Amino acid sequence: MLHSVSIIIPTKSRPADLELTVDSILHQSVLPVQLIVMDQSEDDESRRRIETLLFEAPLRVRDAVALDYLRDAAISGGAVARNRGMDIARGDIWLFLDDDVCLEGNFVEELLAAFQWHPRVSGVSGIVSNYHVAPWAYRLWAAVFVRGPFHDERQPIYWKADRFRNSEPFAVRKLGAGLMSFRAESIRFHRFDENLAGVCDGEDVDFCTRLGPEETLMIAPRARLIHKASPIGRSREHWILRFAKANFYLYYRNWQNGLANRFAFAWLKTGLGIVASLASLRRLSLAPWRALLEGTREGLRIARR
Repeated sequence: MLHSVSIIIPTKSRPADLELTVDSILHQSVLPVQLIVMDQSEDDESRRRIETLLFEAPLRVRDAVALDYLRDAAISGGAVARNRGMDIARGDIWLFLDDDVCLEGNFVEELLAAFQWHPRVSGVSGIVSNYHVAPWAYRLWAAVFVRGPFHDERQPIYWKADRFRNSEPFAVRKLGAGLMSFRAESIRFHRFDENLAGVCDGEDVDFCTRLGPEETLMIAPRARLIHKASPIGRSREHWILRFAKANFYLYYRNWQNGLANRFAFAWLKTGLGIVASLASLRRLSLAPWRALLEGTREGLRIARR
């Protein structure tokens, strides 16, 4: 039976957001045994806020939750920070959270229930209950061109969060880095790709893919949180650049083998060329095409490090 949870939170210069996230953790129906905060900030404001929260918490919370707070401004990006947290995690379950989320009161309890009822599952994610439905044009484009391993089955589940509130867990191929958990025994010797420095999409998909097809992953819709999407430290890059960089990286890192994957990648590149061309015509600017070219170069460069 699983009893203990270590929560790992990378953060950088978001003291107010982090404070709300940790406050929601300290109000869980099942408390973690360990809270690991990997702080990449230049100052100690976030640390002071979290230590004050714990100091003012009820005695049962202070006794239950051990805080491991490490600040190192030299750490670059969530992948490196999560790896450093994994090095000191000691729970049965390792839960990765973003620093700008707010958990419903039974979030951890529902994750543990999914692991308990599905003893063969390696990883369980919660659901983002306030995920915005993408514009219809993007959804149509993605339905046509984003196929095979590039298809993201998480988003449609998030979009229907209210409908799935009381649903049983769904089997998926990938989890989201901001709310995913794993059995420690499944990932103890597994690490995020530290070539993904700074803000870089795709690190969660790469992590899940490298676990191998024999590992079972699920989304538990009853484990719910709100993602506040803090504007602090968020990438300002064009969405085409980020999308291309992530998917070129994932293809050359994980999915080059097999005719079906190669066809899916060629089809995706066709779709990206079409959307970049239409966006350039609409704006009377080559900026979308430049974003696409930069994203493809960056994704390929990172994958081949």
